[in-house]
Formats: sequence, structure tokens, C-alpha cells
Amino acid sequence: MQISDTLIAVAVAGAAAVLGSAAWAFDGTSAPSGRMSAVEAFRNGSLALKQGEKAKALTSLQYAAENGHPLAQWKLGQMYAKGDGVPRNDMRAFEYYSRIANSHADDRPESPRARIVSSALVALGNYYLDGIPNSTIRRDPARAREMFHYAATYFADPDAQYDLARLYLDGVGAPRDPRQAVRWLSLASHKGQYQAQALLGAMLFKGEHLRRQASRGLMWLTLARDSAAGPEDAWINELYDSAFTQATDDERAVALIYLERWMKHRRD
Repeated sequence: MQISDTLIAVAVAGAAAVLGSAAWAFDGTSAPSGRMSAVEAFRNGSLALKQGEKAKALTSLQYAAENGHPLAQWKLGQMYAKGDGVPRNDMRAFEYYSRIANSHADDRPESPRARIVSSALVALGNYYLDGIPNSTIRRDPARAREMFHYAATYFADPDAQYDLARLYLDGVGAPRDPRQAVRWLSLASHKGQYQAQALLGAMLFKGEHLRRQASRGLMWLTLARDSAAGPEDAWINELYDSAFTQATDDERAVALIYLERWMKHRRD
């Protein structure tokens, strides 16, 4: 593996101590009958989810995950992390994400699995950033940075690039380095990562850590605002409202031109 073998091995060991070996039988249901393949079990689980049969889906997905199906592992990680159809359990989510990272961190960036592998690495990074209460997973910003950096560089994952930029801005897990933060924010923003667009836009509008470009900043903030959906994104709307209020008529007009060019480029 190109990422630290020790890093992932420790992650897997810590989670395995909690989960044991029969991960697919958490809910007390039996495994799918017959000699079903992991692919068949995953398909059955996905179909059951669409039909709202979450208990059946859980059994099939757990069976597929135990037999090495990475997409089943990722889906279960998401379910346990969000409490979607199961009680929220961050340690179980951590274990599933760790299995993906342990087995697939060296997959080619253009492989069909690349997106879920990088997503798992980002999830692990965020768990290490804060730690998991009442578990063996302690807060470890340096390890979080390693996860984000690997996903950001090897897989060019925009969420990892945004998270890495935040670490450089805040000086967490690495020395504070605004220039590196701007670099990663720019890369993520051009891939459509709306939180990165918001931060980069605010920095450009205010002239923080780089030359002030108010219209360019307002363009990024507009894109970010249009993608912001939930209450956790209120900060983005606040940044946009503040910049729009302060912008001159000329700055707003130029921002609109930039926005039209951006949209045209994305369509092309």
C-alpha cells in the first residue's frame, strides 16, 4: 500500500476488537441462504433498500461486506455513520471504512471503486480529527492529515482537498500554511466542492492570503450559495450575503460575467 500500512492496520485492529468476526449478524438475523456470492448479496441488499425492507437489506449488505464487497462496506459505513435504518454507531462505520482503506487504498485513481475508496479515507480522516468517544479511536490530527493528504493527492478527491485546506488554514495536524490552503481550496473549487468555493470566495473577496479579486470571490460565493442545502451550511449564506452587500455594482456585474463563463464551461 502507498498509504501507511501501520496507519490502516491500527485502524482495523481497533475496530475489529469491538465488532468481532460476525459483522453481518448484528441485528440477530441469519445470513442469506445458499451459496450466494457477495455480488448477488449486494444486489439483493440494494433492491431491499429501494423497497424499504431495511432489515432484509442489512442482512444482505452485511453478508456482502463480510465477503469483501467494497461498495457494501461503504454503504454500511454510511448507514451506521448517519443512523440510516440502523442505530448510529461510529465504531461500526469506522470499521467498514477501514476495511475499504486496508484493501483498496492502492486501487488506480481511474478505477470504478476509486470514489468510494477516497470517500472512506475522508471519513476515517474526520473520525481521527475528532476521535470517537468511549472507544479506542483517539483524536489524532496528524493521522487525519495523512488520510486527507493521501485521498487529496492520489485520488484527487475534492472533499479531501477541502478538508486538507482547512487543516492548513487552522494549523491543525500540520504547521499553519495559508498558501497551501489556497492551493487545495482552488483545486477543490474547480471540481465543484461548494464548501471550498465558499472559503475561497470569501478569501478572494476580502483579499485574505492572496490578492483581492472581489468579483471572482463573489462568483465563487454565488456558486457555493446555490449548492448549500442544509442548516449546517448557514455559514455559507452568511458569507455570501455579507460579500454581496459590500460589493459595488461593477463588482456584481463582473461577477455575473464570470459566473456565466463558468456555467458555459461546465456545460461544454
